[in-house]
Amino acid sequence: MATVPNGKGIKALAVCKEGESLKPTEIGRPGPGPNDVRIKVLYCGMCHSDVHATNGDWGIDLYPMAPGHEIAGIVISSNSSKFTEGQKVGVGCMVESCKSCDLCSDGLEQHCPGMIQTYSSKFPKDADHDDCADYQTNGGYSEEIVVHEHFVFSVPEEIGMEYIGPLMCAGITTYSPLARFVKGKEDQKIAIVGFGGLGMMTAKLAKAMGAEVTILSRGLGKAEQAEAIGAELLSHEDEDKMGSLGRTFHTIIDTVSSFHEVAHILNTLKVDGNYCFLGAVAQPYPISAFQLLFNRYNISGSLIGGVPETSEMLKFCAEHSILPDIKVIHANQAASIYVEMQEGRGQALRHVIDMSTLPELFGVKCTC
Repeated sequence: MATVPNGKGIKALAVCKEGESLKPTEIGRPGPGPNDVRIKVLYCGMCHSDVHATNGDWGIDLYPMAPGHEIAGIVISSNSSKFTEGQKVGVGCMVESCKSCDLCSDGLEQHCPGMIQTYSSKFPKDADHDDCADYQTNGGYSEEIVVHEHFVFSVPEEIGMEYIGPLMCAGITTYSPLARFVKGKEDQKIAIVGFGGLGMMTAKLAKAMGAEVTILSRGLGKAEQAEAIGAELLSHEDEDKMGSLGRTFHTIIDTVSSFHEVAHILNTLKVDGNYCFLGAVAQPYPISAFQLLFNRYNISGSLIGGVPETSEMLKFCAEHSILPDIKVIHANQAASIYVEMQEGRGQALRHVIDMSTLPELFGVKCTC
């Protein structure tokens, strides 16, 4: 969201330098411009992308950086005809686009050349906040945000606010490829690589779409968790088991955010099967052209989802009672959870910061 350079007054958790963890700091937010909504952040989910961005893994060098793109809050004030004071809302991974190109018109704002991420993007000069132009956006690890109405979403009454944030990222990231490849089709067999937060969300959505779900994980430690949601968990490091799965699955959704071997997993797809990457892994994957030639495999990636599809996802989750597995935490736990994510000790649940606890951290001066 737009941030005033060297501004103060809004408490936040930020990473001050590449590779560091979270520290309490203050940032500034602009007043609402035309069609803007000012939001008090109630909850913000912690996503592994937050770590990649602030670590410099993706070549981002904009500090101090307050991450967070899994935002649930309440409208404080509004210059929008769509939202009123007191309304419960969610905000996801993007806060601006040109809103006029063919991609935006088709509901693919995430692919617009002018798309601005909720944090770690330079705010554009022609988006109503000249005082914020060319300064980095900062996200939901903060008390308040100001967002254009187009990127603010009404919250279904059936879903508790603590669950909304993870749906705005993990929910739409996994729903989008499933909507393309699985939804509305009968007798679909899908495999999910990885069983962290994204993998769990993929499994729940796929089951609601009627698919038979298999989890492919490094080990078998989460077999009971998979069984509890009606999925089977297998180890993709078991060569014999993987060899027996040749041409089994219609679709494979790969949720892993670090490099891993995929060629042997690819062989478990049926002819014309779809392999879709969700993890933003910088290192290229070696895949044989012969695998593609003899099986007509379709390999793709998927980046969150556009505005219409996000609204569709929220409605689908409300109708099917699909909620992410979460743990609400105090703001003073966020830094230690951040370290766990940096070290790869993630879980199949999403940690969600209760932002009402943030002011309690401000007895210690930030060094940003």
